[in-house]
Amino acid sequence: MRIISGRFKAKKLQSPKTIKTRPTLDRVKEALFSILGSMEDKKVLDLFSGTGNLALESISRGANFAWINDMENIAISTIIANVKLTNVAECVKITKKDYIKCLNQILNDDIFFDIIYLDPPYDSMYGIKSLEYISKLNNKILSKNGIIVYETDKAFLEKVNKKQNDVFNSFSNLECFDTRNYGNVILKFYKWR
Repeated sequence: MRIISGRFKAKKLQSPKTIKTRPTLDRVKEALFSILGSMEDKKVLDLFSGTGNLALESISRGANFAWINDMENIAISTIIANVKLTNVAECVKITKKDYIKCLNQILNDDIFFDIIYLDPPYDSMYGIKSLEYISKLNNKILSKNGIIVYETDKAFLEKVNKKQNDVFNSFSNLECFDTRNYGNVILKFYKWR
C-alpha cells in the first residue's frame, strides 16, 4: 500500500496483518481521486479508517485537515505509524471511537467536512447507519458542497437490497449521484439534495 500522488507520492504505508482491515486498492484509490478532483484546502473525515490510507492520500494531494477514526487498537497503532511516516501530525486528528460517538463529537465541535470517506467492514450496516445519521442532521458535518464516498462490495449491496429494496438511495436529505464498480468493489457518491 502506498501514496499514489502528491507530496508523499510512492511513500509506502504500513498495513496491519489482520483480516479486519482491508485497505482500498491502489487502482480503486486512483479512480476515486480522479473523480473527486482537487483536494486543495479540503477538510476530510475518514470514519472507518483502518490504516489512514485515504486521509493521508488526501493530505498528500493538498487537503489541509483530516480527522482519522477507527475502533480497533491495531488500526489506531497503524494509523499513528503512518502519520509519523508522512510527518503530518499537525494537520490530523486521530480518534478511537465508535462511529456514532465520533460523529457526535464532530457535531459538538461544529466541524464541517468537504469529503467524508465511509469504508466500514463490508458485512456491517455501519456505512448505511452513518449515511442515515448524517442525512438526519441536514446541513451539519458535511459542508454545503461536500461529498460522501461510501465503499462497499457487490455481495453486501445485493444482500442488503434483497432485504430492503433501494436502501442505498433512501436517505431523506442525501442523494446518491454516482456509483462506480471496480471488480468486486463498489463506490457510491452522495451529496446534499
